[in-house]
Amino acid sequence: MSGRLGFPRSAHRVAVLRSALAVALVGVLLASGQAWGDDRIELLCSNDTGDDERINAAISGSAAGGEVVLTGTCLINGTIRLVGDRTLRGASRSGAVIRQAPGANLDAMLASDSYLDDVTWTGDPVTVRSLTLMAERDTNPGAHDALVLRSWQSVVEDVVVRDAARHGIRVTNLSANGTTLQNTQVNGRIAGNHVENSGARGVHAEDTGNSVTDWQLLDNWIADSGTDGIGLDNAAGWLVRGNHVYGVGRVALWADRMFGSSISDNYLEDFGESGIRLSLQGEAASTVSGNRVFDFSGGTGTFLETRVNYGTGNLAVTGNTVRGNGTGVGLDYQRGPGAGLVVTSTGNLVTDVATPRRVGAGVTVTAGV
Repeated sequence: MSGRLGFPRSAHRVAVLRSALAVALVGVLLASGQAWGDDRIELLCSNDTGDDERINAAISGSAAGGEVVLTGTCLINGTIRLVGDRTLRGASRSGAVIRQAPGANLDAMLASDSYLDDVTWTGDPVTVRSLTLMAERDTNPGAHDALVLRSWQSVVEDVVVRDAARHGIRVTNLSANGTTLQNTQVNGRIAGNHVENSGARGVHAEDTGNSVTDWQLLDNWIADSGTDGIGLDNAAGWLVRGNHVYGVGRVALWADRMFGSSISDNYLEDFGESGIRLSLQGEAASTVSGNRVFDFSGGTGTFLETRVNYGTGNLAVTGNTVRGNGTGVGLDYQRGPGAGLVVTSTGNLVTDVATPRRVGAGVTVTAGV
């Protein structure tokens, strides 16, 4: 493998040593009476930089369908490898804290095995639940993301992510060295998490092809992101519902390439440029409903804006509430590079903005049927 990936010999020696250490740690855990069975492994972290090796040893030693349960503070200076068909769970949000060691500058604190292995296929499902990730960007300025998923049908829930240098949670079709998926990565669920103070996006769905579709992003709290709270490069088939996004530098919720997508019942407040920014594919139809989009912080941006990538886009915008501070545009319906846009726009309450609604050329706005 080292030849295929082009590792220098020194890096290969480190990898071999880490592998040997992981095997040895499995033996230590067994000898110390640590719970070890087909279904569940319990691991008490030591708050030293050997914790990532211990966690990786536990995960690699678990059986398919099993879970590793962490307790205590886990200090890591290496990436935790998420192996398919396993669950990594904390005793509770506050009872299991994974903290990036100063100067580790990790590309990812936790990452799917398919991301780390640079393969062309998606990883098998992984689950991460009920723990806290402290990315410590002040002491890791060269770090990237806290959690990276490249595994289909994966679940992330009840997780706190704080202070990522770049993205808090990143779902991607790219591997660590930029290898693209040749199949799909669908049907994941990210729910009930708290992502705070990310340098770029709180939740980032990256898709340079057409692989990362049909996920659910539900009931998350996303605060103080440097660029965007939620950013979906490919929102096709996504259900984005019940999220609270606030204090973002650029866009609260940015969803590109919508195709049969639904954005509903989100609470979006205090953004730099836009509350909801959408682009549509010229097939299928999508829905934006029941969202609350407010800006009381003095911004002058747009609360909901659209464009079409190709063909004629179809969009239902219903029952949303918009409230500003006397400036900006409420609903901005634009065709963009597409052939046209057909919008059903009804039941929206838009107040305290300079321009309640703006409709561009090639856009048809109706009250629906």
